[in-house]
Amino acid sequence: MSQAPEGGRAGARVVSLNGPVLRCAGDGTFGINEAIEVGTRCLSGEVLRLEGRDFVAQVYEDTTGLRPGDPVYGTGLPLAVRLSPALLGGIFDGLLRPLSGAVADYVLPGCLHEESPPLQFAPALRVGEAVTGGMVLGEARKQGGRAQRCLVPPDVSGRVTEIVPAGPYTDRQIVCRVVTAGGQERPLSLSHRWPVRQPRPAAARLPADAPLLTGQRIIDALFPVARGSCAAMPGGFGTGKTVLQQSIAKWCDADVIVYVGCGERGNEMAEVLHEFPGLEDPRTGRPLMERSVVIANTSNMPVAAREASIYTGVTVAEYFRDQGLHVALMADSTSRWAEALREISGRLGELPAEGGYPAYLGTRKAEFYERAARVTTLAGAEGSVTLIGAVSPPGGDFSEPVTLHTQRNVRGFWPLDRDRARARFYPAIHPLQAYSEDAPGLAAWWRGQGHGDRERQRQRFLTLLEQEAHLQRMARIVGKEALPPKQRLTLLNAGLLNEAFLRQSSYSKIDCFASPARQTAMMRLLDRFFDATEAALQAGAPVAALETLPVLRRLRRMAEEIGDDALAQFEALLAQAETELAQLRAPAEAAQAAGAEAGHAL
Repeated sequence: MSQAPEGGRAGARVVSLNGPVLRCAGDGTFGINEAIEVGTRCLSGEVLRLEGRDFVAQVYEDTTGLRPGDPVYGTGLPLAVRLSPALLGGIFDGLLRPLSGAVADYVLPGCLHEESPPLQFAPALRVGEAVTGGMVLGEARKQGGRAQRCLVPPDVSGRVTEIVPAGPYTDRQIVCRVVTAGGQERPLSLSHRWPVRQPRPAAARLPADAPLLTGQRIIDALFPVARGSCAAMPGGFGTGKTVLQQSIAKWCDADVIVYVGCGERGNEMAEVLHEFPGLEDPRTGRPLMERSVVIANTSNMPVAAREASIYTGVTVAEYFRDQGLHVALMADSTSRWAEALREISGRLGELPAEGGYPAYLGTRKAEFYERAARVTTLAGAEGSVTLIGAVSPPGGDFSEPVTLHTQRNVRGFWPLDRDRARARFYPAIHPLQAYSEDAPGLAAWWRGQGHGDRERQRQRFLTLLEQEAHLQRMARIVGKEALPPKQRLTLLNAGLLNEAFLRQSSYSKIDCFASPARQTAMMRLLDRFFDATEAALQAGAPVAALETLPVLRRLRRMAEEIGDDALAQFEALLAQAETELAQLRAPAEAAQAAGAEAGHAL
């Protein structure tokens, strides 16, 4: 096995450099994906390819100053990060090295860990007790933070020979000793290392049959994502990807949020790092950062670390999942991750595939999204990881390789439309291009919540929007007034659906979040209003009168005016609408009756 720096012997030497890619002459003891440390500063890297006794590696830090002949040290272990209860509430780079609150600070080269403040630990095991991987070692709590479960590493089992009493400990202090069946002693701390490219094990994989409630009506009602599932939101510049992800992070019913800023512009990421710690958790009134982990790797940081940051983020998410928590991971943006793969692949001299991306782009995408799951943990609890990735296709072209490969691997697709964004219509999700494969499976969950008509109403709304798109093309040719009354009514109701239900401002005090109860009330109101307008038209009411109903203004503004504390007002609004429609229907029905009598007399 190659030696670490403290062993005093270099495992290899740098032969040539091409940016973050190194060619090294080794002693033949290195392995694929082995973590290495390069040069006197011990820069972090990873072996990518073996070529006889030599190998090719990538370095995750700035290689300025490296030169041929510099030593390369092997660790004998795959690239891994240290997982700890101290992660919650922190901001880290792509290798999970702590960043301070000041965005202008830099991470020192070769620095892999910064000592965390002590955690208040309460043990859950006793001396002599048998333990297996994934069991709860105890509970730890940051000062002023939430209690978290400390886990026995998945690869450890045996019997406890020593356990510390309750008290303050850092995440690297030994708190427990376990003797394995083979007689080997394993010291355990509040943290442990885990390879980022290796999914953490679980006892069983469960069906994703409950929704991740985001508070965004167009998502929850029309294109929902289940807990333990995955979704993608592709969109060009300025279509609102970051704002929508922040809204989901703030309002979704996940226990923990992991936000990965992968390759975004430095000034944009700096704004996120400035604003995110100031967001308030609406469920507790405390800072949202108390249940969040932010991993920042901007476009001006080393490109290889950008490629690693996605794996780091999902590994952190799986760690909290194994504590029995529901985790939502926001990756912004996976296109920058794919660009990092393309750059590294080019430096390695690999043959490019479509768009210049490596041929294994689809495989890497699938490996990432497959780590979304709802599981029974090794400790017997239930946890989930839901992945929501943003995609930034060049020029908003959804036919480019990254978007297409992503679409093959996700169950929810929320494309952001540039025309809707230009019209200040947010969220700018295009309802005719979006889809959700999870929606049919969630119908049973909504029936259990007392909303058995939700799937029928969802299908009705989608059909109405599809009919509107077809009629809008006709109206541009012949004019709206030339359309038959029934088609004009379809355009009226579809426009109301867009304005009253699908439009939702992230900056509105009332409408930034729509609870399930409020969504249900609004869907029922619109469903019954559409029935009433169709009945009025069938009874002979003129469509021009339907288009000028006084109640329409209140209906269009109901999301901004009726909050969660006044749901009864939706019924009152429906009653007003039915009254106005009845007033239109009465003379029309009387005229129809008179005409029928006159025809009978003749």
